[in-house]
Amino acid sequence: MRHLRLGEPAQLDVPTAYAAHGPELYRFALRHLGDQGAAQDVVQEVFLRAWRSSASYDPQLASLRTWLFAIARHLLVDEVRRGAVRPWQRELTDGSGHDAAPPGPGLDERVVDAWVVEEALRRVGAEHRAAIVETHLRGRPHAEVAAELGIPVGTLRSRVFYGLKALRLAMEEMGVEP
Repeated sequence: MRHLRLGEPAQLDVPTAYAAHGPELYRFALRHLGDQGAAQDVVQEVFLRAWRSSASYDPQLASLRTWLFAIARHLLVDEVRRGAVRPWQRELTDGSGHDAAPPGPGLDERVVDAWVVEEALRRVGAEHRAAIVETHLRGRPHAEVAAELGIPVGTLRSRVFYGLKALRLAMEEMGVEP
């Protein structure tokens, strides 16, 4: 395996990436769209877009899986919007004559969001990350966390504040809207 130098574009090995992530991307698209053909089209488009923009992929910013699922998520949103604007196209392709309700944010989307947040949290300093995880993600009281860490509550609040700023910046660098 060849290591990339800083600033060197990543080369996407599509067959390997497809073998590793294709079936999971297909299930993700199928659950959102409820149509096997549309799900296959989305997966195909994910890998086409990934291949075309492989030079912009930076493995230091996000894992390949996270990057591919972010592409899939954008495509699914576009597909759902397209279906809402042109419901007659669905009738032509499936012959049902009725519109299915567009899928809302389901478990799959929450899982992708969690992966993105986890990836962004890796880019935040350890003290800030601990403060965010304990107070925001685990919902623990500030006083309890501060006492456990042996720091004043005000210090913990500062770490949370600046940690959230760093988290937003990390997500923006990953190309994700916080």
